[in-house]
Amino acid sequence: MADQHSTLQKDFYRESGKWLSTFEIWAKCINPNLHFIYVLRKSQKYKNTPFLKIVWKFILRHYQIKYGFQIYPETEIGEGFYLGHWGSLVINPNAKIGKNCNIAQGVTIGQQNRGKNIGFPTIGDEVWIGTNAVIVGGVIIGNNVLIAPNSYVNFDVPANSVVMGNPGKIYESENATEGYINNKV
Repeated sequence: MADQHSTLQKDFYRESGKWLSTFEIWAKCINPNLHFIYVLRKSQKYKNTPFLKIVWKFILRHYQIKYGFQIYPETEIGEGFYLGHWGSLVINPNAKIGKNCNIAQGVTIGQQNRGKNIGFPTIGDEVWIGTNAVIVGGVIIGNNVLIAPNSYVNFDVPANSVVMGNPGKIYESENATEGYINNKV
């Protein structure tokens, strides 16, 4: 049986723990985080439709400026995406983010242009990224990883880990994101 819920419904499920109708999703867009996710997902949905691509990209750009989220339709983001707070968030369009990921304000997920880690981050499933964390370069972040606030990560992080500090230090933890990532889809 095919999954009956859209990616957008799964994103909104993460916030409330309830499956919402289209009208209920629209009503929740009073919340800036959810409103931005709504516009982002519409922009991603129509990125290959000529006229609608332009319309949704224009709308997305407006809300990028209004809310301070710099996330583009080209960015691969799994279902169950959750933005904890609004304001000042930068994600490179070539980054890849898995499902059930939480990202707080002030986070940068960016490109590295030189050195051994040239490229863009790939982030696994069920990753919690705290306030003002920075993840740069062609690094791979495993599943079930908690990146503590203000951490700097420019290295691979194995699954089931916690990263803290600047420079970041890895601590093994089977329950890294337990209690941090709720209402998983």
